[in-house]
Amino acid sequence: MRTRIGSVLGKTVFGLLALLTVTLAAAVAASAQGEEPGESIGGTLFQRIDGERVPVEGVVIVVSQDGTEIGSATSDAEGTWLVQLPGPGSYSVRLDESTLPEDVGLTDPDRTELPDINVTSGQDRQVIFQLGESALEQPGTFTRVAALFVVGLKLGAIIALCAIGLSLIFAVTGLVNFAHAELVTLGAVIAYLLHAAGPHWPLVAAAVPAVIAGAFLGWGQEKVLWKPLRRRRMGLLSMMVVSIGVGFALRFLILIFYGGRPRAYPDFAGQAATPILGIPVVPKQLVTIGVAVAVLGAVGLFLQKTQAGTALRAVRDDSALAESSGIDAQRVIALTWAMGGALAAMGGVFFGLTESVQWDMGFQLLLLMFAAVILGGIGTTYGTMAGAFIVGVAVEMSVLFVPSELKTAVGLVLLIIVLIFRPQGLLAVRERIS
Repeated sequence: MRTRIGSVLGKTVFGLLALLTVTLAAAVAASAQGEEPGESIGGTLFQRIDGERVPVEGVVIVVSQDGTEIGSATSDAEGTWLVQLPGPGSYSVRLDESTLPEDVGLTDPDRTELPDINVTSGQDRQVIFQLGESALEQPGTFTRVAALFVVGLKLGAIIALCAIGLSLIFAVTGLVNFAHAELVTLGAVIAYLLHAAGPHWPLVAAAVPAVIAGAFLGWGQEKVLWKPLRRRRMGLLSMMVVSIGVGFALRFLILIFYGGRPRAYPDFAGQAATPILGIPVVPKQLVTIGVAVAVLGAVGLFLQKTQAGTALRAVRDDSALAESSGIDAQRVIALTWAMGGALAAMGGVFFGLTESVQWDMGFQLLLLMFAAVILGGIGTTYGTMAGAFIVGVAVEMSVLFVPSELKTAVGLVLLIIVLIFRPQGLLAVRERIS
């Protein structure tokens, strides 16, 4: 019996990886144009404006060794720069402060030069210069709080899009899917390749096939992997462990095809903030919030007003009773996976507008997705939406009190505090198990 299960598991995992390889085939051409072989030093220059990660273009970086200049590079529209090296060794990297834009300054003015950067054989060494807004104009407290609140709403909208599928999949199958994060990454990566590395479509047009690919990959996971495992009566704990392995496999396949360097959507890399009622708001923040709220509203109407949505809710409440009533539970589960994959990919596209598109961006968002699902009440759609916005606002506004590196931890602390007083989450119903 174990041999048969192992055989089925091996075939299904192989099929899933083959499915992903086909989807990322377009990335091979882009990766062929990537970094040259050999040693190099590079990085990405960006500053945060109202919570947005904005690339800094036109800054000169000089690399030297033993006082002799080896080479220099100028940051491009995505903020990236790269200097090829003659070989491994110890190098010094200097940022030419005179080439910084007027509204950009170094967070630590004494760190214009980074000495003793050791590069090993074949290494592409990444270095970071901390940039921030110029001290010429410091926003007032109200302006800063209001701007962070808008950024929090934007992050909450992205988390909600990504977490809805995670919640629905758990509701209809009982599976905690750790590989859901990679669907977020795939949405952003596919949109980037179509927008910047391939046919150069507008991002709006590139997002459509990215969302379709997310739906297809979600449906493909269910058909190729999870449905056969359920038929073999694999336990939910074992399936959760499989999802962790699938997540690792997909994440590093994306790294192989796409590369490890962060990249930004060219059309939206440097949007300036627009004052609205005295609050600086970046237009793409409003677009993200508006589109996400519209999509979330459409999901709610789908669940409440359509026959397929009613069937999904029935399977969520009692799968056996739903099947006895004539509902095809397997078809409903496949629909849920497809819808979850599409929403995750859409959330990934919007997340790429805020952060650079990189190979592990979905994994960075995974803990916040789980926090939203559990905070709102695991398996509840509207609870997940509410939990996502609460987590997003709490995380972004926490930088008023704690270093920005700790803001993700604030969302998890909030989760712990709420669950101490309401273990079932915000909108879930208290149940007694006997």
